[in-house]
Amino acid sequence: MEQIFSKLKFITHGQGFIDITYDLNLYIEKNNLHSGILNLTSLHTSCSLTINENADPNVLEDLKKYMQSIVPYDSYITLSKDREEIFYKHYQEGADDMPAHIKTSLTNTSLSLSFREGKIMLGTWQAVYLWEHRFDQKERIINLHIIGEKK
Repeated sequence: MEQIFSKLKFITHGQGFIDITYDLNLYIEKNNLHSGILNLTSLHTSCSLTINENADPNVLEDLKKYMQSIVPYDSYITLSKDREEIFYKHYQEGADDMPAHIKTSLTNTSLSLSFREGKIMLGTWQAVYLWEHRFDQKERIINLHIIGEKK
């Protein structure tokens, strides 16, 4: 068994999903790994990691719209009987600042994935996504920790 610690950088283009499956499999291949576990951790508080469908792009669009509906910008309405409007206090980086932190808290910042024969073990319609919650382009860094066997 061998351990590898590394990082991958991605450039996002505003809110949405980036399929990083190919990049992860390429990293495994370039390091001549056969089987093991790949742990991914985002080093950011305003983006997420998720596994979801890769066949129908409407799935990702629906996820994005749903998340926007439950985490609005600027303020939110409480679920109490008074239905009070609460304005975010944390907005130093813009209207998407606090909502991005909330979305990250509701989703995942780390994933643990098995790989065998040099490929991540995913279902037929699955892909690994970096989910950007901010409006603007960002450079995102994902930590990799691999425990595995070489080919």
